[in-house]
Amino acid sequence: MAPHSDPSPQWLQALQHPANPPKSKPANIPDPPGFTPASKPNKSSATKAPRKQPTPAEIDTLKLKKAWEMAIAPAKSLPMNAIGMYMTGNSLQIFSIMMVFMLFKTPITALINVQATFARLETEGNRGQMLGVKLAFVACNFLALALGIWKVNGMGLLPTTRSDWLAWEVPRDPIERAYYVPSW
Repeated sequence: MAPHSDPSPQWLQALQHPANPPKSKPANIPDPPGFTPASKPNKSSATKAPRKQPTPAEIDTLKLKKAWEMAIAPAKSLPMNAIGMYMTGNSLQIFSIMMVFMLFKTPITALINVQATFARLETEGNRGQMLGVKLAFVACNFLALALGIWKVNGMGLLPTTRSDWLAWEVPRDPIERAYYVPSW
């Protein structure tokens, strides 16, 4: 039988049984500048004082802060939506139609679910302040709807002239027309 029958690799044996065990700090070396003995790990970490529970006023403040973040979130997406609407052009294509559909769908569903959105953040202590948060949320969603109406108008889908509503009015003549002539 071989004198070394342990199947573990050599590096593992050296790690488990080091030849030179770490020595404790010599007494003649001073601590570095800025070192405080309190930062040393203590063995009695179980005796650490428990964290103080937040008061209801602090919880209300945190919930109100989170509610304001949620209320302003629709306004944060407006610049990106505006760039997307500008880039899709005013022609009637599937991409631009789907972008406009999503631009209308998202704020409408958010407006329908205003109470459900803020229900978990509303408490008796912050009920009066939540009204302002909800109004800001509604205003931001109306801005998104206004962006959608601007895009639909740019696409020419809104009835904005008299001839769109009255049958006896003459429709406007377009400045130019585009025709497709297939090559056979």
